Amino acid sequence: MKHIRTTLFILLVVLLSSCSSTQSLQEYYIDNTENPNFLHLDVPTSILKLDEANLTESQKTALSSLKKLNILAFKKTEENTPQYIAEKQQVKAILSNTIYSELMKMNTEFGRATVKYLGDDDAIDEVIIYGDNDEKGFALIRVLGNDMNPAHFVQLLQAVQKSDYKGEGLGALGDFLKG
Repeated sequence: MKHIRTTLFILLVVLLSSCSSTQSLQEYYIDNTENPNFLHLDVPTSILKLDEANLTESQKTALSSLKKLNILAFKKTEENTPQYIAEKQQVKAILSNTIYSELMKMNTEFGRATVKYLGDDDAIDEVIIYGDNDEKGFALIRVLGNDMNPAHFVQLLQAVQKSDYKGEGLGALGDFLKG
C-alpha cells in the first residue's frame, strides 16, 4: 500500500511539474476575443487580392504557404489605462518565451514593433508582429502558414505593393485605433 502511495505521489509531482503556467499566444487570443477593449479579426490571405498569374514562382510559393492573419488590437483610452498596462505586460511575458525567435525590432513613427517567429529559420510556421504605442494601444498580428520562407516574404511584400490592394477589409482595424 505504501508503495502505491509513493508511486501515485511521484506521478502527481511529475504531472504537475510538466504543466506550464505560462499562457500561450493562442490562449491569449481566445481569452480576449470577447473583451470590448479588443478588436479581433481573422483575415484570409485572399483579401490581399493578388492575381497569381502575375506572380513569380517564389511569390506563388510564398503566397501558398500563407493560411491567414489573426489580428488582436487593444485600443487605449483614459478609462482603460490600467488594463492596457496589464495586457501589454502579459503579451510581452508571452513573447519573451524562448520558443519565439526574434527576427527584428524597430521604432517607427507609429511606435515600437517586434517581429518574432515559431519554427525553423527556413521553414517558419508562424510570424508574430507586436507593436505598441502608449497613446493609442497595441496590436498583435499572427501570420499563420506552413513552412514559410523569410526570403520569399520579401518578394511577396513587393507583389503586394505592386497590387491594387489598398487595405480593404482592414478598415475596422484603422477605425478602431483612430477612435
